[in-house]
Amino acid sequence: MLLKFALQDFIDDREFKNLSPKTIVGYKDILGQFVNYCNENEVVNVQDITQNTIKKYLMYCKNTLGNNPTSLNHKLNRLNAFLNYLVEIEVIEKNPAKKVKRVKEDIRIEVFSDYHIKQMLNYYRRIKQREKAFYSYRDYSIIVTFLSTGVRLGELCSLKWSNIDFKDKTISVYSTKARKHETIPATEKLIKELASYRVYCEQEFKELSNYVYTNRLNKPMTTNAVQNVFKRLAKIMNFKDVRLTAHTFRHTFCQRCIQSGMSTFAVQKLMRHSSIAVTERYSAMWGNDLREQNDKHNPLNKLEI
Repeated sequence: MLLKFALQDFIDDREFKNLSPKTIVGYKDILGQFVNYCNENEVVNVQDITQNTIKKYLMYCKNTLGNNPTSLNHKLNRLNAFLNYLVEIEVIEKNPAKKVKRVKEDIRIEVFSDYHIKQMLNYYRRIKQREKAFYSYRDYSIIVTFLSTGVRLGELCSLKWSNIDFKDKTISVYSTKARKHETIPATEKLIKELASYRVYCEQEFKELSNYVYTNRLNKPMTTNAVQNVFKRLAKIMNFKDVRLTAHTFRHTFCQRCIQSGMSTFAVQKLMRHSSIAVTERYSAMWGNDLREQNDKHNPLNKLEI
């Protein structure tokens, strides 16, 4: 089978399985790039793809395109999905990418310290007191919401007032990955902040928007608009040791939950990870030291010897 037809067949299958549009675009971009590479190197049929073809493609991505280890592993994952599908529908007998090893990654996940958080919140507090500017109230509330819930950027932008239960202290977020609403608990502090922000919005605008976070025209904020908020704030804060992004807030929430002693299962539910294996990787990174755990829980501790 020609590669270009095999790719289209695979994309049709992913769309039939109702994968998110973002995931579909990701498959098209990466696998389209792979197909173009193969065609340029006279590999036009899927049966002609070998383990060496995969390795040479990844080396091309590394040396010519400048891809880092994380990007290379992401592309390998996409190739495995594609080739596994071709095995499944019996176009090829074996997946040639199956034995290609992942590139070793130097993983460093950035999180905010107490200092970073205080600096950001104090900055907006000063503007709220001095100028009473709309963006200071909104952006302060956005940071508090991110820190208190660990929601994703898209989830924050789609958050509506109707999703917040002020009485039962819960928030229903629309998961952009699972494409469904999921309910998460909200702390008393967050509920008070959101209630206060709602009162401010009711006074600021003639009519309260359905959406919690809006622009000056009372229109829902886009993910790009929130990212621009953080880009401007990053220039003002000038933090040298951490990137100021929405995902850094999510990582910070996860880190604080783990380091406070919260169970991996509970963290998974709050973060809404599709697999507990993802949560376990974070736990391994931020969990207590193995020696400390052994000293605390070793069965020998309670025995007299």
